[in-house]
Amino acid sequence: MLTRLVLTDFRNHAAFGLAPGPGFVILTGENGAGKTNVLEAVSLLAPGRGLRRAPLGQMARQGGPGGFGVAAMLGDGVEIATGALAAAPERRVLRIQGAPAATTALAERLTVLWLTPAMDRLFVETAGGRRRFLDRLALALAPGHAHHAQRYEAAMRARNRLLAEAAAPDPVWLDALEAQLAEHGAAIDAARRDTVVLLAARLAAQPTGPFARAALALDGWTGDAAQLAAELRGGRARDAAAGRALAGPHRADLRVSHVDKDQAAALASTGEQKALLLTIVLAHAELVAERVGRAPVLLLDEVAAHLDATRRAALFARLGGGGQVWMTGTDAGLFADAGAGTRVALPR
Repeated sequence: MLTRLVLTDFRNHAAFGLAPGPGFVILTGENGAGKTNVLEAVSLLAPGRGLRRAPLGQMARQGGPGGFGVAAMLGDGVEIATGALAAAPERRVLRIQGAPAATTALAERLTVLWLTPAMDRLFVETAGGRRRFLDRLALALAPGHAHHAQRYEAAMRARNRLLAEAAAPDPVWLDALEAQLAEHGAAIDAARRDTVVLLAARLAAQPTGPFARAALALDGWTGDAAQLAAELRGGRARDAAAGRALAGPHRADLRVSHVDKDQAAALASTGEQKALLLTIVLAHAELVAERVGRAPVLLLDEVAAHLDATRRAALFARLGGGGQVWMTGTDAGLFADAGAGTRVALPR
């Protein structure tokens, strides 16, 4: 959990400080008060681009000096500071205990998961969004997943450039890049499959309740390193013509279905899709706490707004015994039954 959070020139916050306690951290206020901005700042304490996936240059406060900072202290006394300098607004800086660190090191310190209104259409939009969602789940169970993803993407970009720019690409160079893709791609696929198997089993074991029940499967490309290396080597001409690699874990997709209706999530109503997402995130948080021994920090943006009183009560009851849960809403009354916790009303 976080015991302190300090924002400097981040989004609309020139200076913001909070000392959250365990359990619920509830942020309320009018639209535009900066509630989601606070959640985004917390999400930057995990590997990746944060819950909005925004460029760093967009996070600095308009009218500010140009850079921004997010600093936090964890429950074990570890201090984390990240942000960007005005002189290099798109270069992320990270320090852990005052020493420079790679962003992949964050996964070993803190697990952060989130659910935002922007994710409501996850099941009907591109497979890329669902892969990113699954990778966030996998990262919580396998911290090395971020390293493999970064190395895989770098090797993929280099291979694509080589195939596009060279009339006769150097086969030795291609072999080296494809060896990297095979190694890291197989690790990515294995982590995803393990996550899906573990989470699907947990979801299947849950009794019927107030939220929609979900079933998961990994679709599209799956395979081992030898298979991927052979497919890449044999598909060079095809990939050069397509401008991208047509085999590998970047071609996989997460399939979700509504168990009680025996229906693909993409065909469910908007409300049902949100309920399915919430079911997955809650089950995954419990799985992480059980297997890693460290409850994740949950960021739930506007999660109570579209739930009836019965489902809100069920949500608060289920979350009450877990780790630190950050929730936002415009109406403080929605959280009247949430019990004790840290409550902050943000002025506009």
